[in-house]
Amino acid sequence: MFGDLAGMMGKLKETQKKVEETKKRLDSVLVDEQSNDAKLKVTITANRVIKSITIDDALLEDKEELEDYLILTLNKAIARATQVNETEVAAVAKDGMPNIPGMDMFK
Repeated sequence: MFGDLAGMMGKLKETQKKVEETKKRLDSVLVDEQSNDAKLKVTITANRVIKSITIDDALLEDKEELEDYLILTLNKAIARATQVNETEVAAVAKDGMPNIPGMDMFK
């Protein structure tokens, strides 16, 4: 019914290994984001690890404003990094999935 089950299992293990390698590689993919006025800049990895934050001196005078900038800019950076991460991992997973009838998960 499923054809070469051992072959499919081997392909699944190979795909799992490729997904793990992709996740590791995403540690080195950097995503840069900044506030609309460029007073705050953030760099994070595609695995959503913060690498750097640059704050304009003008923001240091108002704690609440700085907090707002941090929240907005970090959330934008995390959203972009998540999109990169999910796109990369899904591409590897889709490419390596065996053709199992009725299991079209990645359309």
